[in-house]
Amino acid sequence: MTTPRLGLATRLIHTAEGAQPDAAPLTTPTYETTTFLFDSTADLQDYIDGRTGKYLYSRYENPSLSSLEAKLAEAEQGEAAMVFGSGMGAVASTLLGLLSAGDEVICSAAIYGGTFHLLNSFLPRFGVTARFVDLDVLQDPASVIGPATKLVWFESPINPTLRCVDIARVAAACRAAGLVSVIDNTFATPYNQQPLALGVDLVMHSVTKYLNGHSDVTAGAVIGAKALVDRLVPARKLIGAMLDPGAATLVARGLKTLDVRMARHNENALGLARALSGDRRLARVLYPGLPEHPDHAIAAAQMRGFGGMVTIDLAGGFEAAARFFDRVRVFKRATSLGGVESLCGLPVLTSQYGWSDEQLARADVTRGMVRLSVGLEALDDLIADVDHALAI
Repeated sequence: MTTPRLGLATRLIHTAEGAQPDAAPLTTPTYETTTFLFDSTADLQDYIDGRTGKYLYSRYENPSLSSLEAKLAEAEQGEAAMVFGSGMGAVASTLLGLLSAGDEVICSAAIYGGTFHLLNSFLPRFGVTARFVDLDVLQDPASVIGPATKLVWFESPINPTLRCVDIARVAAACRAAGLVSVIDNTFATPYNQQPLALGVDLVMHSVTKYLNGHSDVTAGAVIGAKALVDRLVPARKLIGAMLDPGAATLVARGLKTLDVRMARHNENALGLARALSGDRRLARVLYPGLPEHPDHAIAAAQMRGFGGMVTIDLAGGFEAAARFFDRVRVFKRATSLGGVESLCGLPVLTSQYGWSDEQLARADVTRGMVRLSVGLEALDDLIADVDHALAI
């Protein structure tokens, strides 16, 4: 009996699908598939029981993501990494994966606005509370650790003031108290700063920014010890904060130029900050690489370079900041940061939007601040653009 010929639709759908055994690609292929195939019930049972390295469903895992996670773990010198569909997806999955009702988080009062609102307004609905502490307290959190405290979350450099925290000191205090320490390393990147080597438990990134570097992908990541990262697996699966495989491929490509891009970001930002330092039209120039920065010694001790972010503070308040914002030409008026293009933002309308005057003051954020993400353009053009925007 001959096998009947399959219909045209069946043949077009199924012919040549799956891996091509003779192909040896230089770069990791993009696995744009929602699901993966199994040979038999026994094959599926082996996967369920953890006896195989196969994949089941792209909300759980995907080879494109696994490849990117290996690169990120290597970049931060961690055992494991997990990627997410956004930086806030990484933040939320980490907090929900590690905390339970009744737990407390100690967090810097100066923190990214999305993280602040999640801790201040959202997680309390589920019984998780946050205690926001000033920078001097954060440097030695032992004095505020209570019986319910389970985790310390902080940034260095901090958005948008670029204040820096003694990472090793915070990490040591957390370990002594049995707490998990998590740092948002987005502004520094693993090129400039290695928090895991300084004792931190988990490093979080908004991969959207410098790690991708080209303003075309939204993503997040958490890196650290495998046992700790594995605790986040249920949260990512159930929340669904999975990164798309195509986006993972773009991030992996961006990572290949991270070191050369960051070297230029560092050079341009330092050059711009030096050019603006002492300018009487500005109340403050905030950049960790300037000797007059309050945390310059800390930054110099724990950072390879000082990053691509410069914040200027105009004495005329929001009106002066808005006038500057409206006058820039090379800097583009947009939120976000870390791409090859220079961007200009107003923190009180973006990262710190909706904060009260008291909250802004506690974080040392003023309404006259302008945050500059210094890109890869010619430094002379960037300096001339800021000078033009400051002209009366």
